Amino acid sequence: MSLSTEQFQVVGPRHPIVAVLGEDAILPCALVPAMNAENMELGWFRTTFSQTVFIYWNQREQTEEQMAEYRGRTSLVRGCLTEGHAAMHLRKVRISDNGMYTCFFRHGSFYEEADLEVKVAGIGSDPQVHIEGPEEDGVRVVCKASGWFPKPQVQWRDLSGKKFPALSEAHTQDSEELFSVEATLVVRDSSVGNVTCSVLNPVLGQEKAMAIYIPEPFFPQASPWKPAFAVILTMLGLLLLGACYFIRKAHSRRRQEKEHLWRLKEEEQQAKEEVLKATAWRKAPLYAVPVTLDPDSAHYSLSVSHERTRLTWKYPWKNLQALLPTSIPFPSEKCSVLGLEGITSGRCYWEVEIENEFFSKWTLGVCRKNSKIPGLYMELPERGFWVMGKRDNCYFAGTDPVTWLSPWKDTYRVGVFLDYSEGEVSFYNMINGSHIFSFPPASFSGTLFPYFMFMYGDVSMTICSTASGSERLPIPLKYSPPLEETLSTLREGFSSDCGVDGAPPAADSPLLP
Repeated sequence: MSLSTEQFQVVGPRHPIVAVLGEDAILPCALVPAMNAENMELGWFRTTFSQTVFIYWNQREQTEEQMAEYRGRTSLVRGCLTEGHAAMHLRKVRISDNGMYTCFFRHGSFYEEADLEVKVAGIGSDPQVHIEGPEEDGVRVVCKASGWFPKPQVQWRDLSGKKFPALSEAHTQDSEELFSVEATLVVRDSSVGNVTCSVLNPVLGQEKAMAIYIPEPFFPQASPWKPAFAVILTMLGLLLLGACYFIRKAHSRRRQEKEHLWRLKEEEQQAKEEVLKATAWRKAPLYAVPVTLDPDSAHYSLSVSHERTRLTWKYPWKNLQALLPTSIPFPSEKCSVLGLEGITSGRCYWEVEIENEFFSKWTLGVCRKNSKIPGLYMELPERGFWVMGKRDNCYFAGTDPVTWLSPWKDTYRVGVFLDYSEGEVSFYNMINGSHIFSFPPASFSGTLFPYFMFMYGDVSMTICSTASGSERLPIPLKYSPPLEETLSTLREGFSSDCGVDGAPPAADSPLLP
C-alpha cells in the first residue's frame, strides 16, 4: 500500500517503559514509513493535550505551554529525527511520572499519535527483621522495610526455601507516595533455626532479603498439663455443642407446637365464621322490610305487576327471541328496575323468588341510585353495585375479577341482607338455608336501592311477602315448646305469596327451628 509524502503512522513501544525512581528514562516514538521529521511538529502529552510534557516545533523546543513539573527535566534526542525516530529524554524520574503518555506528530494538516506507558519503580531500604517475643506456642518475628514503589511483596522462607504464611501484612504510604511494609510471622517449630524475610519489587523483579536466627530457648517450654487441658477443652466443647443441639431442637419443637396450635385456632376461627355465615340467614328475617318495585325506574322492556312485586318481560322472551336475527343473539343493553324504597341506615332484608330457564342472564342486589346508566355498564362495588346473578347456567357474584358460585336449581328463593352501618351485603339460599356470598365490608354513602336486572332469557322475579319471615326464625333456647305446638303455630301463621300456595313446610324443611 503506497502513502503520499504527507501521510504516515506513529508507532510507540509495545511494552511499558520501566523507569527507575531517581534515574533517567527515554520515551521513544517512530514514523511509519520512515521519513525526515526535523520540520514536523511533535510532542508528548499526558491524558489530554492541555497536559503538555514536551513540544518540538519550528526546529526548536517550546516551553511556553509545558507543565511546571516537567520544566528543566525534558529534552529531545535529535540524532535520529532524519530517519523518522524521535525520543524524549526524561531526567530524574518521579513517582508522578508513572502512567500513560501520548506521542504526537503533525506535518501540515495531517497528524497521527500513539500511546505509551511508563511504569515507575523504586527499590527501598533493606528489610529489618527482629524477634518481638513468644506468641502462643511459638515466637513472633517482625520484618519492616520502607521507600518502595509500587507496593512491595513480602515472603518468609526457611533455610531450605520453604515458604511460611505471614500472620499479618500492613502497607502504608508517606507524603512522597513511597510504600512502607510491616509483616509478622509466628514460628512454632523450634528446629527451624534461620528465617529469611524477602521484600520484592513486582515491576523490577528485584528483591532484598534479611535472615535471622531463632535460638531454641526462645520457644516456650511445653507444659505436661497442656495436652490434658486440650482434651478437657475439647470435651467441654463437644458437651456445649450437644447441649446447644438439644436446646435448639427443643426450641424448634416448641415453636412447631405453637405454630400447630395457632393453625388449629385459625382453622377453628374460620370454621366458626363459616358456621356464622351459614346460619346468619336465620337471623336475617328479623330485619325484613317491605320492598316494592318503582315502575318509573323500569326499563321499557320490563313489566311491573299491579302489586309492584313481580317483574317480567313486557314481551314474552320466546316470541322476542324468534324475532331477533341470528347475528344478534343478545340484547345490546341491560334492562333494570329499582326498588321504590331507598335505604340510608339500619339493617334490611327481603327475599326474591326467581324463575328462569337455562339460557338466561339476570342479577339482583343493591345499588346507588346514580350508579345506573343507559346501555351496558359494569355491575361492580367500585361503581356502586353489590349484586349476584346468573349467566346461562353459571352463577356469579359481581366482583372484580368475577367470583363464580356453586350451581343451584333453576327455581329458588334468594334472601338479600343489607347492613348499611357495617357496609355488609349478603345473599342466602332460602330453599336449603345456605350462605351464598358476602361482599367485603364497604363504606356506603348516599341512598341505596334494591336492584333487579334482566338481560336475556325466559326469566321472572317475585318479591316475596315478609309475613312469613318470622315463622322461619329459630326458637330461643330458653323456651322449647313441644313439636305439636310448634307445627300448629306454623300451620296457623304461615302465609306467603311465593312458593307453594300457603302450605306449611315439610318436616325436613330447613325453615323449621
